[in-house]
Amino acid sequence: MSDQPSTIEIETAPNPEVAVILMHGLGADANDFAPLVPELRLADAPAIRFVFPNAPEIAVTANNGYIMRAWYDILSFEGIHQRVDEAGIEASVGRVRKLIAEQNARGIPSGRIFLAGFSQGGAMAYHAGLTHPDKLAGLIVLSGYIPSEGLIGKSLSEANRAIAIFAAHGTFDDVLNVSSGEQACEFAREQGCKVEWHTYPMSHSVCMEEVEALREWLAARLDSLVP
Repeated sequence: MSDQPSTIEIETAPNPEVAVILMHGLGADANDFAPLVPELRLADAPAIRFVFPNAPEIAVTANNGYIMRAWYDILSFEGIHQRVDEAGIEASVGRVRKLIAEQNARGIPSGRIFLAGFSQGGAMAYHAGLTHPDKLAGLIVLSGYIPSEGLIGKSLSEANRAIAIFAAHGTFDDVLNVSSGEQACEFAREQGCKVEWHTYPMSHSVCMEEVEALREWLAARLDSLVP
């Protein structure tokens, strides 16, 4: 795994004006969601740079210490919301902020950057997005959750209190129960976020109906961002 590039980039057209930073789930890698780009069918939208970063390789306690790509250690698959690796979460928030800064340096302001993720990557999108000091364009959370409301509550950003969020989850998810996604949405709404919530009869995965709903949501956001 270590010979992979730290990020994979796909641009829908030259000179992108918008960026989507999408984080993979536990044990996956940056290639996992690259196929999503053509499936979104955004040919008529403003040029977008999709950035797929790799999480670091770490020993995951709840998986017998097996080394895999993870944004933070999972101490227990039971009670995941109570036993979290707070230092690991904060370290990965720092990585996400560096990615945002790199896009800023390349001409894309924070207000045109979406944070996205699947599963543990979705947890990072929530945490990094709701605590980021500068206003972002939106969050995309696929089968995700908030790992610690207490931790995120200490650092909530006023700039992103009303951020738009697309969140979706499978009702048959046996890895992260749909209730974890519902709880995260409720927390975000309580902060003032504009959450669009979807459920689908699927497991811990992504379906085409979800992709189509995301395409419509993203197209609407892009229309308001880039005249």
